[in-house]
Amino acid sequence: MNPPTAPSLLLDEQLCFALYAASRRMTATYRPLLEALDLTYPQYLVMLVLWERDGVTVRELGARLQLDSGTLTPLLKRLEQAGLLARQRRQSDEREVEITLTDSGRKLHERAADIPRCLAERICLSVDRFVNLRDELKSLAAQLAAPTDD
Repeated sequence: MNPPTAPSLLLDEQLCFALYAASRRMTATYRPLLEALDLTYPQYLVMLVLWERDGVTVRELGARLQLDSGTLTPLLKRLEQAGLLARQRRQSDEREVEITLTDSGRKLHERAADIPRCLAERICLSVDRFVNLRDELKSLAAQLAAPTDD
């Protein structure tokens, strides 16, 4: 039995590049859908978390989105300036900043409700293929996040 062939250094054979290219194209596919809401893709991700659970801390939001506070803070400032959320120190622990939706932020949820369907139409994946691909990517991310025994 022959040992498996090592991957070459050809760009088109790299898993990392396939993921990178797919991620960039996915973000570009979202762009026109989100422009109607006056949101960028990272802002949309923040809003998804808040629509799911309002009143999270910056720390919780960062953990959920896998973003550090240096990246998250400018996003939150812009969303606050747009009137979609409010940031305030928690009374129970002033070290924590809580993020809550404003009325405008909650109303935007209704306008965004059609985005998943529109995206699904644009990428032409069956529900089964969509779910399988999403679950494979989640599994890969979890595997990459796990500590290694190096």
